[in-house]
Amino acid sequence: MKRLQQILAVLGIVLLVGLYLTTLVLAILGKDFFPMFMAALFASMALPILLWIYSFVYKLLKKRSERTSQENNFLQ
Repeated sequence: MKRLQQILAVLGIVLLVGLYLTTLVLAILGKDFFPMFMAALFASMALPILLWIYSFVYKLLKKRSERTSQENNFLQ
């Protein structure tokens, strides 16, 4: 499981760096690429926020399932 988390973390970093470079290149290219620039800018802000939310919810659900399994083991 730890190895999978490391691989996913590296993929996330590569994806974010790619988004930042794409945003920079589109900003340099000028107003002809403005819609793509805005989409890349939005993705550069939204993706880290969504990743944080997903990891937060995962941790909450994991703690809840561990707590209920401990309670079930205690009752038996």
